[in-house]
Amino acid sequence: MLNKLKRAALGAHTPHDKATAASKPVPMPLPAQVRILMSQHIGAPAKAVVKKGDKVCVGTLIGEAAGVVSANIHSSVSGTVTAVEPFRLANGKACDAVVIQTDGQQTVDPAVQPPKVTDKASFLAAVRASGLVGLGGAGFPTDVKLQPKCPVDTLLINASECEVWLTSDTQEMLTSSDDIVRGIQAVLQYTGIPRCIIGIEKNKPECIDLLCQKTEGLSNVDVKPLPSVYGTGSELILIEKCLGREVPHGGLPADAGAIVMNVTSVSMLGKYLATGMPVVERIVTVDGDACAKPQNLIVPVGTPYQDIIQAAGLKPEVTLGKVIAGGAMMGPAVEDLSYPTTKTTGGLILLSQVSAAQPAAEPCIRCGRCIEYCPMGLAPVEVNTAYAARDVEELGKLHVDYCFNCGSCAFVCPAKRPCTQMMSLAKEYYLSEIKKGGNK
Repeated sequence: MLNKLKRAALGAHTPHDKATAASKPVPMPLPAQVRILMSQHIGAPAKAVVKKGDKVCVGTLIGEAAGVVSANIHSSVSGTVTAVEPFRLANGKACDAVVIQTDGQQTVDPAVQPPKVTDKASFLAAVRASGLVGLGGAGFPTDVKLQPKCPVDTLLINASECEVWLTSDTQEMLTSSDDIVRGIQAVLQYTGIPRCIIGIEKNKPECIDLLCQKTEGLSNVDVKPLPSVYGTGSELILIEKCLGREVPHGGLPADAGAIVMNVTSVSMLGKYLATGMPVVERIVTVDGDACAKPQNLIVPVGTPYQDIIQAAGLKPEVTLGKVIAGGAMMGPAVEDLSYPTTKTTGGLILLSQVSAAQPAAEPCIRCGRCIEYCPMGLAPVEVNTAYAARDVEELGKLHVDYCFNCGSCAFVCPAKRPCTQMMSLAKEYYLSEIKKGGNK
């Protein structure tokens, strides 16, 4: 990892707009229809195992993992399958989607039963059956993550939730702390990892206090308060802050002796072990200056964005200018409000036309702020020059592949340049050239 990661200033100091931090999750009105994507995770899309006309219940398996790196998909509602059809994802790729007309009953599938776990093999089988993936946004299948190729001595729980506006993880901690502890204990017991550290930003004292209380009698579980600086939730930074270790360039957290799980992921695991209910719903923060009732909603997977917006409402005096799926810093803008939620949807940010307006970009004044505030210690201004020249070797020297598109560079840029978009393009170009066997 870059030595610059050890600097005192890591990441931008974004506004702490957490208006929904005390908003306890409430179920949203059941949508008339859900569209459940077979690709909600990193890896191969699941294979649909239902057809038009089939009756399904909450928790019914509708998509079966189609590879080692893949994940099961389950119905979030009870009703009738009206279509299994191709769907174009936001990234341009395509997958199948199962469309289900809800019957309003939310009947639970009789097959939903707590799994029988007695050893590591049955534990990993249960995790795979649950369809659990990284719910912090990455979507990496959890059963694969829990089988590292090298020794691991620490389970790190990412509870930083540094994104502006999002409080879904905060509410998961406050309302499901017992599930979090159950999930942690199961991972430690069945994988043999000796200890766990729960990393929480200091701006969530109520979460720190509660989880300290819940883990007081567990000698192998510690709660670590983290600096309230945007970017702390990155895996590489979390490992450096909690363990003082560096992940080798191009390596995985396991190469530094750690497995990182999002706090909602480990909570969902705890719930599954107790009830057998797979991942079919999640807490979604709905906020923004155009939102009439900012709140945390419990949303069935596959719910159209427009139904969530209707549940939260829009302020009558403003015009909706932009909807962001996820956090305001890293989340993509939504073009089609009929797009469905997935397991990794943690928030919808509703911005007014005024807030969404983009100021005109001005020439770079080479002030160096993008370098100063990059949590990974990168130099976006230099990356821009190398990318413009399509200099693969220089992009490698600048470690452009470390960028995780956090948005800090664009946030602090006084010239309002699209630094983050440029970094993303440069990274994709570099990785594609390396994959093709280009210069390194």
